[in-house]
Amino acid sequence: MSTKAPAAPRATAETMAAKQRDISVAEFFAKNRHLLGFDNPRKALLTTVKEAVDNSLDACEEAGILPDITVIIEDLQPDRPATAKSSRYRITIVDNGPGIVRKQVENVFGRLLFGSKFHRLKMSRGQQGIGISAAGMYGLITTGKPMMIQTRPSANKPAHHIELAMNTKTNRAEVTVDEETDDFPLQRLRMVTPAARELAEKGELLNKRDYPTGTSVTVELEGKYQRGRGSVDEFLELTAIANPHAKFTFVRPTRVSVEEEDMPALPRKGAAVEEQSPAAAPSGPVVTQDLGELVIFPRGVNELPPETKEIQPHPKGIELGTLLQMLKDYEATEKGGTLYHFLQERFCRVSPQTASAFCEKIKATSRTKVADVEPSQAEKLYQQFQEAKLAPPPTDCLAPIGVRQLLAGMLKGVRAEFYAASSREPEVYRGRPFQIEAAIAFGGDLPTEDSGRVIRFANRVPLLFQQSACSSFKSVTETNWRNYDLQQPRGAAPVGPIVIMIHMASVWVPFTSESKEAIADYDEIRKEMKLALMECGRKLGTYLKKRAKMKREAERRDVFQKYIGEIAKACSAITGEDGKKLYDVLLAQAKRKTAIADLELDEDGKRVKEEDPADQDGVIIVGAPDEPAPAAAAAKGKGKDPFKSSAAEAAMLAVTGMGDDEPRLIDTKPVARAKGKVSRESKAEPKEETKPQGKPRMRLVDGKMVKVDDGPRLF
Repeated sequence: MSTKAPAAPRATAETMAAKQRDISVAEFFAKNRHLLGFDNPRKALLTTVKEAVDNSLDACEEAGILPDITVIIEDLQPDRPATAKSSRYRITIVDNGPGIVRKQVENVFGRLLFGSKFHRLKMSRGQQGIGISAAGMYGLITTGKPMMIQTRPSANKPAHHIELAMNTKTNRAEVTVDEETDDFPLQRLRMVTPAARELAEKGELLNKRDYPTGTSVTVELEGKYQRGRGSVDEFLELTAIANPHAKFTFVRPTRVSVEEEDMPALPRKGAAVEEQSPAAAPSGPVVTQDLGELVIFPRGVNELPPETKEIQPHPKGIELGTLLQMLKDYEATEKGGTLYHFLQERFCRVSPQTASAFCEKIKATSRTKVADVEPSQAEKLYQQFQEAKLAPPPTDCLAPIGVRQLLAGMLKGVRAEFYAASSREPEVYRGRPFQIEAAIAFGGDLPTEDSGRVIRFANRVPLLFQQSACSSFKSVTETNWRNYDLQQPRGAAPVGPIVIMIHMASVWVPFTSESKEAIADYDEIRKEMKLALMECGRKLGTYLKKRAKMKREAERRDVFQKYIGEIAKACSAITGEDGKKLYDVLLAQAKRKTAIADLELDEDGKRVKEEDPADQDGVIIVGAPDEPAPAAAAAKGKGKDPFKSSAAEAAMLAVTGMGDDEPRLIDTKPVARAKGKVSRESKAEPKEETKPQGKPRMRLVDGKMVKVDDGPRLF
């Protein structure tokens, strides 16, 4: 007889309650690190560099320092087998910012969701207080090594050297090393490669004079370095475009994975860059220097972005629950505070008159205390916020790149012949101000058969992943680029030698995830993006149409020049005129009729007069090698418009054999001819000179009108 095993006891409410406990945010993200951008070894390495560089740029700009940032990646396993999918790297980012006070180091680098940027409405790259702490946590999980921080907040004092590891159970940092040192920046970093050593000897890499204060962060992690799209190289290149006021130096690791095609992030002249001497100084415009083992992204402008100011929330940008919480917080901090003062102090664009009007509409007075506001009154106040006509929030909280800086960044990173930029006026979504900027680069060395490249930015930070889910890319595909003489497949980016850049500046960018890789698709945001792209597209379309007309006229001139010699010989044989003189006259006429081929175009695709295109905003045009030559200096010197001819010249262009309305090929004078042969004297100096007429002279012969034979004809 078989016996059944006793059934396991069922869980009760008491036993289930005993298993419940708090979940640390660090523990949550340790298990869900893909949410923060640590999906795979290659992306983890890039995310670590990105978060550290973003923090460095924010700190430098807030302190009023022109950023000088050095990124060094060391491969700690250069002898690994070729089949290895990842390697161990040591990543170090050094900046010349203001540094960090000692008591805040553990909170900044060893604690998730801690920072000064989340609660303020002010444009900044960092927003959540997660990035650099998550990078240290990932390094600890994959290698077991703590994060190393060096920071010097005062140039007259030693730097702090701290090594810490995050305890994911408590979301707190555990410090293992805490000491002071004068070795800042680290001497070891100047010797990682021969090229770095050579630059350091010349004082051009991590010179202590250039880093009187600053912060150095080192993370050891499992990663994969690979050049091309979605790489550290591309991130730094795009960051240099959006931040032309910053200088970046990137020391590459000694070994590079070549599993995928090594293609440049942005097409540049000489994409396959040969190794140059680090001491070689660039000539001409400021451009990126690829020296093989390291890359220098020089500073394009010496002006910091405008300083931003923190603003209060706009009444139309909050939810009902947020309003209720704000009322509670105000009561806790301002005991006995009134609703009248609350509305003015905790919101922007609420004047004393507007605050009184809000109080009256919810049946309150200016002396009503916040603690006495009923929930029904708070709900009615929220409804009044939505119905009121209020001015949009102030925009001094934003620091857009600007047209000139956009052009400087594109010139530094993209080799093209035409550059256009546009900066829209600030707009509002959910009560938060934002501003859209766009720029395009066309022609030059860009590939002609591929789809146009779209580079996206949010608060000057490149967005390298989730392109199809981003509002920026959707606005590009929805713009009708065919209107601007470009090819465009349905639902795709335009095809041709073009790079499109879109930047969104906002106090709070609506990212689709914590990894900050794509912008959410708000209607107000996409509309502004399309308008900015259309403005750049119109400038490009005008330029392309003028350039096409110039090309047609140049081809037409080639046809003229092909036959002018034969026509001159034939005319010389008929009239006896000097063939060289006829040829010169015909050539001058051909050039005058095709003068548009010699034009120089300004930023808007219009004919250059006297102003210099480089001195105006919006567009820069760099002449391509196959373009027609600039306008003749002689025509400009005489102040003569090559498009226009005098009335006398126009009259002399009529030729009898070509009809009444056709132009003459050369300026001719009728030659009086007696019966018989023409004498040499009559050839040289005709005795009679008649004025050319628009219509031939006629006479009556045998009842019919016939032309008067008043000299030789060309045809």
